Amino acid sequence: MKLTLKVWRQDNTQDKGRFETHQVVANEHMSFLEMMDVLNESLIAEKKVPVAFEHDCREGICGTCNMVINGRPHGPQKGTTVCQLHMRAFKDGDTIVIEPWRATAFPVIKDLVVDRSAFDRIIEAGGYISVNTGQAQDANAIPIEKDLSSQAFDAATCIGCGACVAACPNGSAMLFTSAKVAHLGLLPQGKVESSKRVQSMVSQMDEEGFGLCSNTGACEAECPKEISIVNIAMLNREYMSSVLGSKVTV
Repeated sequence: MKLTLKVWRQDNTQDKGRFETHQVVANEHMSFLEMMDVLNESLIAEKKVPVAFEHDCREGICGTCNMVINGRPHGPQKGTTVCQLHMRAFKDGDTIVIEPWRATAFPVIKDLVVDRSAFDRIIEAGGYISVNTGQAQDANAIPIEKDLSSQAFDAATCIGCGACVAACPNGSAMLFTSAKVAHLGLLPQGKVESSKRVQSMVSQMDEEGFGLCSNTGACEAECPKEISIVNIAMLNREYMSSVLGSKVTV
């Protein structure tokens, strides 16, 4: 299949950036990243600079394959990362527009590579459990309701790719932050620090320059792991309860 690619090229954060048009021949059984490899091989053969893009596991686990494809983070298939997107999702003769995540908090490093270290700093602010629990306990030592454990597991599937931020018209990181708050705060081991955690992570999220959530639902629609916006409601409740509780105790 013959495709026309319009790829965003940007030398660094200060560069204005521009689209470049390239022709590529791909096999329908290729993954999208394999198609990008073919493009780069042809550019290198022509002694041109290859397109910079991120990847690691190529198994839909790590979340580094961040691209906006035809206006949609991770492309047209629901619940799919770019590395798991295959060329059979496109037709012969298609034009594909490929861009990086667009968000103030995710500055472009080069081409399709953005700096997502803001997410790391949100995790550092409170996305952990520091309670001394001693040696590892048996799996069933602490009784946990099935509904709670299922909700925590669903939230924990977030891979931190940033598609929610790229999809949000406000560039909000609420889905990501709420998933991290939920998967720890729902379990007994994480409840001890839940109040401090939610305040610290929300404060860091605001400091990083992410936008406010206006409940458009675009984050949930484009999330490759289909994280629910129910977690955002949970975060809001936890945050209000934590802030009001803190004020009462002062």
